[in-house]
Amino acid sequence: MDYKLFDDYITLQALLKEIGIIQSGGAIKSYLAEHTLLVNGQDEKRRGKKLRIGDQLTLVDEGMTITLTQPSDSEIEQHQMDLAEKKRVAALAKTMNKNKPKTAKPSSSKAVKQPVRFPGN
Repeated sequence: MDYKLFDDYITLQALLKEIGIIQSGGAIKSYLAEHTLLVNGQDEKRRGKKLRIGDQLTLVDEGMTITLTQPSDSEIEQHQMDLAEKKRVAALAKTMNKNKPKTAKPSSSKAVKQPVRFPGN
């Protein structure tokens, strides 16, 4: 399996999370303790190991090999457009949330608790 790397590096933890091997960052320690991972043929137990283009990750238990490859120029351009759109949407959402009218929350000193009523009482 090839993995297109758009940055200078990706950590082992981030790669495993992104491809769906682990569900969260907290699961990496137990995963590394229970499974054998080889980076360029060497056993690796560091979750923060930086992986770069050309590195090869072998998940021995799953029988999977992942090679980090360089994306093509068109893939890089599409990736940059996707990042710009994501940034634009985040800024728009932030602006909308900032302009949203605030609803008054009842303060605890003013709120009077009513006793619980049960049917028949």
